[in-house]
Amino acid sequence: MQEMMTAWTNWIGGIAARDRLVDRGHRMGITGSKTIAAGNLVTDGPYTEIKEFINGVMYIRAENIEEAVELAKGCPMLQGKGKVEVRPLVTADDFS
Repeated sequence: MQEMMTAWTNWIGGIAARDRLVDRGHRMGITGSKTIAAGNLVTDGPYTEIKEFINGVMYIRAENIEEAVELAKGCPMLQGKGKVEVRPLVTADDFS
């Protein structure tokens, strides 16, 4: 556990040292989560049948998606079976 925490600290610290860290984000819990659907139908969630879920979110500053991908390649999650998803922020004038 200590090795993993050190790896995370070093990775995030490296991004921050390049002035690319906007928000180190937060882990997202599962216990007590709810899903709200049309008609205000509230169920426990996320659904247990999914095989992948978002464990957390982090915001970085990058010149382009390629730079963001390069920064993400150092994520400790990739040392196991984890995946990192890189997405651009959508601005108010982006209708794509």
